[in-house]
Amino acid sequence: MVCFCLVSLLVFLCLSNQLVLKFMEVRIKQNLPLILMLLCLIILPNSISLCLLPFALGTSDPYVKFKVAGKEVFRSKTIHKNLNPVWDERVSLLVETLKDPLYVKVQQIHPGLQMTLDVTLDLKDPQYPENNLGSLELAVTLSPKEGDVRDAVRKLYTLIHLSFFLKAQLWRGIVSISLIEGRSLQPMDANGLSDPYVKFRMGHQKYKSKTISKTLNPQWREQFDFHMYDEQGGYVDITVWDKDAGKKDDFMGRCTINLSHLSKEHTHKLDLPLEEGEGVLVLLVTLTASAAVSISDLSVNMLDDPQERHQIMQRYSLWRSFNNLKDVGVVQVKVIRAEGLMAADVTGKSDPFCVVELSNDRLQTHTVYKNLNPEWNKVFTFNVKDIHSVLEVTVYDEDRDRSADFLGKVAIPLLNIQNGERKAYALKSKELTGPTKGVIFLEIDVIFNAVKAGLGTLIPIEQKYIEEEPRVSKQMLLQNFNRVRRCIMFLINTGCYINSCFEWDSPQRSICAFVLFVIVVWNFELYMIPLALLLPLAWNYILIASGKDTRQDVDSERKGFMNKLYAIQDVCISVQNALDEVASYGERIKNTFNWTVPFLSWLAIVAFGGATIIIYFIPLRYIVLAWGVNKFTKKLRDPYIIDNNELLDFLSRVPSDVQVVGELSTFISASSFISF
Repeated sequence: MVCFCLVSLLVFLCLSNQLVLKFMEVRIKQNLPLILMLLCLIILPNSISLCLLPFALGTSDPYVKFKVAGKEVFRSKTIHKNLNPVWDERVSLLVETLKDPLYVKVQQIHPGLQMTLDVTLDLKDPQYPENNLGSLELAVTLSPKEGDVRDAVRKLYTLIHLSFFLKAQLWRGIVSISLIEGRSLQPMDANGLSDPYVKFRMGHQKYKSKTISKTLNPQWREQFDFHMYDEQGGYVDITVWDKDAGKKDDFMGRCTINLSHLSKEHTHKLDLPLEEGEGVLVLLVTLTASAAVSISDLSVNMLDDPQERHQIMQRYSLWRSFNNLKDVGVVQVKVIRAEGLMAADVTGKSDPFCVVELSNDRLQTHTVYKNLNPEWNKVFTFNVKDIHSVLEVTVYDEDRDRSADFLGKVAIPLLNIQNGERKAYALKSKELTGPTKGVIFLEIDVIFNAVKAGLGTLIPIEQKYIEEEPRVSKQMLLQNFNRVRRCIMFLINTGCYINSCFEWDSPQRSICAFVLFVIVVWNFELYMIPLALLLPLAWNYILIASGKDTRQDVDSERKGFMNKLYAIQDVCISVQNALDEVASYGERIKNTFNWTVPFLSWLAIVAFGGATIIIYFIPLRYIVLAWGVNKFTKKLRDPYIIDNNELLDFLSRVPSDVQVVGELSTFISASSFISF
């Protein structure tokens, strides 16, 4: 039928082409505005042997819809209870351009879509299961309450398919979906943008994302977990909506994930185009086996098998360093148990489960209900892409009505792991700044190729899709300021130590420094630069190997409220002064070249000219040697001389922009006063 319609359309357009040209010629001769509309004649005769839709009772109620440029332009009459309908209809349509395709859809009316099932329930006494108390026979009718027919069919399929597994409410796995972003979504608002959010549905489980305002490329970075009752998978329905305040939200498109096509225990990145809309959704989907896995999983794993372990060792041996450079290694994590967890429920218990993450790979254990000392005995295996990644193990409390509650977290760099050691790790807060209640027992093994790991260090770090949005934190501000201050103090102390050699505070040290300076400058070669960087590395390694570790732990002392308030005030003042100092020196350098003070600019010309001539005629080695000899002997020649920096002294005479504006306003005020 569709082919017949399209052939009729093409024949008609060919015959009408001459008429169109005549029409254009007449309009042009008469100097009338040219508005071109094409007349499309469609003849709809009949159809033969239509397909029987699922759950239809041996027949259909078909009708035909015609769409041009996404808009419905004609709908035929409905022929009831017939698989060979005869419409015998014709319609004339106005078409603006020949580029728009004509879509023909044959659809069926579903008046009720009801299905009746006979159910027999055996009656049992829980205390005496061997006694037969008879049976109860029911006739159950399933029908959609409202909404789209396709949704109703899928709901009906899901209810029937899950009925075998929902008797004991045992779920067979976990579907973890990370909603990353949307690309090139359909504009729905008058400003050419949208306020998109996403709805997820898997059976009776539903989630809704946050709304991202005024964008067609939203970044969500949200995580959703579904319980999977069917070992074969199932479907996850995803719809995108535009948020409209005060009225019904606009539909932007839909897509579906067929979980049966995805492998388990692996993270899949999916770029899903939206049906009935525009754009693409980017998701990370992970299927994890769950409580049905027995404790035997702890004893049956690849690294405990000598043959498999030998094969993996061969796979990442040095002889295969240049095979698949992205496959750096493998890490196996045994999540044994946890003890002394925090009670998150009002009953004094928790429903803990554990999530293991490595970069963008995320796997999850089953939930141990009503227990503060859960045992999971689960083994996870990850492929290592970057040996500098950090393994994160987080314990949550499951809540059926809302998102999971955080109980504790552990972050372990892969390079710090000691293979085969079963260790108890104290759980910490989300920011890893302080301890929380409980410990978790892990056993971790890492096997990797050192050459691949070294080469991987020189490529960009893989972006982590799921990250918490940054928030303003006074505590974080104070912490970051202290980190910067420690780095600056290290540089200042190093400068003071070098300056003490020029000041001859210790004659022996100054003599050694002077002799070393002369020898190095006189015999300087480029290879001495990396050699100088090797010396502190070797020195610190010797100290660590000898047990004299000079590295200091970060002070995590708790402070009172007033101490924190004063500390934040000091931070603000220090940052304010530092910014003023940096901005002032930058403006003074600019004003030197801008001739803000002509006398200082002429001095700069004389200094630059003299330096150019000296460097042109005298080798740099002799200039540096002369500068060093002068620095070392200045204090010997005049013990009471005040040390200074000539460049900073010169810049201190150049006014900053703030000073220039102040001087200019003073001059204008004085001029106005004199004229008055």
